[in-house]
Amino acid sequence: MLKAANISFGYTSKEVIKNISFKANKGDYIAIIGESGSGKSTLLEIIYGLLHIDKGTVFWNDEKLLGPNFRLIPGEDFIKYLPQDFDLMPYTTVEENIGKYISSQDKNKGKRIKELLKVVDMTEFSQTKVKNLSGGQKQRVAIAKVMAKEPEVLLLDEPFSHIDNFRKNKLRRDLFRYLKSKNILCIVATHDTTDALSFADKILVIRNGKLIANKAPEALYTNPKNAYIASFFDEINKIPLSEIDSNDISKKSVLLYPNQIKLAEKEGFKATVIASYFKGSYYLIEAVLNKTTLFFEHPSTLESNQKVFLEFIKK
Repeated sequence: MLKAANISFGYTSKEVIKNISFKANKGDYIAIIGESGSGKSTLLEIIYGLLHIDKGTVFWNDEKLLGPNFRLIPGEDFIKYLPQDFDLMPYTTVEENIGKYISSQDKNKGKRIKELLKVVDMTEFSQTKVKNLSGGQKQRVAIAKVMAKEPEVLLLDEPFSHIDNFRKNKLRRDLFRYLKSKNILCIVATHDTTDALSFADKILVIRNGKLIANKAPEALYTNPKNAYIASFFDEINKIPLSEIDSNDISKKSVLLYPNQIKLAEKEGFKATVIASYFKGSYYLIEAVLNKTTLFFEHPSTLESNQKVFLEFIKK
């Protein structure tokens, strides 16, 4: 088990990580989400042992990790960390980049290289020199490289940022299935919440260096405690209760995703359509309800300035 207890850190006197605590088990996939500058990458570097912390501790299987001040070479041997730069050998082949991290004494070295190439869908480029690859291909090689030693913990920082969308979904499925099969704990800092919703066991949400949520994806999606959290998963409508209940004089609001607002046939809350945006299987409709701009899903486009009635679907 990995345990982070009351971690705080600052590059200067100002803390960028503030009293963060969480636990993760072998084989888990933990997604860390948050806006740029919130502290996601810093947290990964602390766990790996690149940054020294004076406040808080990191444990692995009840053993305290001492950090870079107590190691000649920073970083824990049982952890592999892939930052946003790939650190590959450009003038050697894809196969050689991956094989460098597998012992020549390993009788299954060739088999393992082929297995990792298949996981990242780079088999046909095994003999290609890295300098001739695209950015997305290099990123896939880098992912295979950090998995080559089969670490107990794998830390990935925006691992799919350079990869085409049409290839990304298959890569995610193959990668996270492989890590589960090897019982490797994977912690990913990501802006892409598809990674988190579809595959993560837990999602950590960070805001301004603080951990504000730590829940399973479904629980976090269906019951976000604020608009910041909800906004990572979809457009979010923050509607004052006073606009949908004339008797409500509070300043409270309700949070609704676009799929929780529908057209009503004859009566409901009157709104004016502003625009329709084609999303493939549906249209995202932008409208104004009293003074609030909101978004809802509809199977067809609606005319600008069209008056419609809306109903809200309770969670």
